Amino acid sequence: MNTESSRGVSAVVSATPAQSRRSSLTLWLILAVCVAPIIGSTALYYLAPPKSRMNYGELITPNLFPEAVLDGLDGRSVRLGELRGKWIMVQVDDAACATRCRDKLYKMRQVRLTQGKNMDRVQRLWVVSDDAAVTPDLLAEYSGTVVVRAGHASPNPVLEALPAASADALHEHIWLVDPLGNVMLRYPPDADPSGMKKDLYRLLQVSRVE
Repeated sequence: MNTESSRGVSAVVSATPAQSRRSSLTLWLILAVCVAPIIGSTALYYLAPPKSRMNYGELITPNLFPEAVLDGLDGRSVRLGELRGKWIMVQVDDAACATRCRDKLYKMRQVRLTQGKNMDRVQRLWVVSDDAAVTPDLLAEYSGTVVVRAGHASPNPVLEALPAASADALHEHIWLVDPLGNVMLRYPPDADPSGMKKDLYRLLQVSRVE
């Protein structure tokens, strides 16, 4: 190998660490750009002055929704962590799903549909609190809802992440989880779908990633 070629190889080798650092920095910058809107939207809801914040749902102390592995109704495992990256509406109800339960399923479906082109950024989750069978017709009516069983863990990390006044009150609310897994809003019994729609619309707008 002549001297000139040796210098060329040496230059390439010596430049490699710098190139690696630049590549790593670029990746971190891309990640920051993607995550910043989500962090910003959550922070805005918690830190903005009350006069500029018109949320309908009740702001709650942030709880991290666990990335648990639960059983689906077909016995297959469902990884809740795979729902990250979307806004998630969550309800807890027994399999019999009486009037109040069906009302919440209906509201979650309709509120999602009202988001138009952004509705694919929203997921619905029903955590079934017992081991009974769910009516196939009900599952068909609300197709697209992720349905899992809470399981028998004690304490139960999924149920504990959803704040409620009592175990019975767990069946009263709908919760909203942000794409980073923070449980951030709780909706009351008989929640007004128009209020839920407005909350979700604002959050989807402020967390938009172009």
